[in-house]
Amino acid sequence: MYVIIVGAGKVGSNLARELIVKGNEVTLIESSRPRYLAMEEEYEHAVQYGDATELWVLERAGIQRADLVIAVTGDDEDNMLVCQVAKEKYLCERIIARVNNPRNYDHFKLLGIQPAVSATDLILRLIEHEVPRYGLVHLLALEEERLEIIELEVSNDAPVVGENVASIALPEGSLIISVLRNGSGFVPKADTVIEAGDEILLVLDPGLEEAITAFFAPSGTRAEV
Repeated sequence: MYVIIVGAGKVGSNLARELIVKGNEVTLIESSRPRYLAMEEEYEHAVQYGDATELWVLERAGIQRADLVIAVTGDDEDNMLVCQVAKEKYLCERIIARVNNPRNYDHFKLLGIQPAVSATDLILRLIEHEVPRYGLVHLLALEEERLEIIELEVSNDAPVVGENVASIALPEGSLIISVLRNGSGFVPKADTVIEAGDEILLVLDPGLEEAITAFFAPSGTRAEV
């Protein structure tokens, strides 16, 4: 696989190193001359100096044959532009963008730049996952498949406590896929009885979060995502 990485900071350089070790062909593009010279000592011909928002720099790097373009600079506008050009002009099927400011995530989404990865957002989700006062945690959104995977902790007053899985009339478009109880996870059977404190993993159609929360954590606070 041929990968172009734009931005040779800590994220970009570490990605390049790991991808090369795994046998991939990689080109790093860096616009800072001092950073480029520092990277050149390690990566030699695999790093190029230039501004990747300029088409000739991307073409020199061989974007026409790139299987994957990753933009991880410290500037969200540059990351958006690079990925948009790679996708729309050079028809690169796979792009990944770094989002430095999570407030810009919707802009990436609006332009169809997915996946867009925000370290801040990922850390917040981990915090939400570890703090039990949150009722609902989004773990994964499969936007192309129009599905979401969420986690809920069953509260003491939940209607499903003491009920077996087969008898729970969940909304159409939702499915329990696992239960975490006393530190162990398992795939529930039809006769599995739900207990207070269980952590339930569900896959569902977007928009069903409120209805699902009413079953498992009616007094919980929905996590902000």
